[in-house]
Amino acid sequence: MNTPISKSHIEKAHQLIASYIHRTPVLSSSSLNSKSGCTIYFKCENFQKAGAFKSRGASNALFHHLEEAFKLGVATHSSGNHAQALARVAAYAGVKAHIIMPDNSNPLKVAAVKEYGGLITFCKPTLQSREETLKEIITQTGAIEIHPYNNAHVIAGQATAARELLEKIPTPDIVIAPVGGGGLLSGTALACHYFSPDTKVFAAEPIQANDAWQSFKSKKFVPSINPDTIADGLRTSLGSTTFPIILEHVNEILTVSEQGIINAMKMIWLRMKIIVEPSSAVVLSAILEHPEYFKGKTIGAILSGGNADINKLPWNEH
Repeated sequence: MNTPISKSHIEKAHQLIASYIHRTPVLSSSSLNSKSGCTIYFKCENFQKAGAFKSRGASNALFHHLEEAFKLGVATHSSGNHAQALARVAAYAGVKAHIIMPDNSNPLKVAAVKEYGGLITFCKPTLQSREETLKEIITQTGAIEIHPYNNAHVIAGQATAARELLEKIPTPDIVIAPVGGGGLLSGTALACHYFSPDTKVFAAEPIQANDAWQSFKSKKFVPSINPDTIADGLRTSLGSTTFPIILEHVNEILTVSEQGIINAMKMIWLRMKIIVEPSSAVVLSAILEHPEYFKGKTIGAILSGGNADINKLPWNEH
């Protein structure tokens, strides 16, 4: 896609992927509302196909390259959720999926990629290693790159999560999403811009992986270097496509502590009886750690995924 992502692109993406994703529920918790002092509506992408919102963007991008993908396959780098999503939809379409994964990836996410038939190549846990290994695989195979976030079709697909949220909860005061590479956040920002322009868009990011916050505040790209956070899905840098959208349409990025992420994740498990991973819990952590932005307001919060390592839960590790 060489043109800016329009309202029509998001609507068409929603139609295209409808049969291949779940229309996930929007849930609320009186206990969490009371604790936070605001009314929170959680868009539960932890119930999505392959366990995360990534199925939306992966499906939209694959179907836009389907003819080439049949011949050559697709390739990406991902710590887990995009890897699972692309492997799953590729298997459904009968397409080979070459997946580059850091060697410290969540073992349950690795197992899921293998189960979906993804062809995994491991690399060092740095963005440079991920990108260099991906280039090598593409050179060897000719596969079509489906970048996890720096791809307009992926962003349009991710935007459909917020689009569905806004259908259920028209005109919330704020919609908040996690930010790693920025695919979900930029898609969320565009969805709010087109479908609920009075809604503010916030992002939540671990303070120990705060490159997006630094980039946003300085208005200059700052790469993610040696991020040290339990939110494994948020360790990547912003992309050249996502960063300008975020600068134009996002109102604020809030950073959160590791303990705050753990506490929020545990609250969601205990109070809502649903499984979320640390990268999802940052949105509730931001609401609780920065109450001055949220008190008395109606909040849409995107729970990005539920692929937690149940053998290594953070409240047992810290």
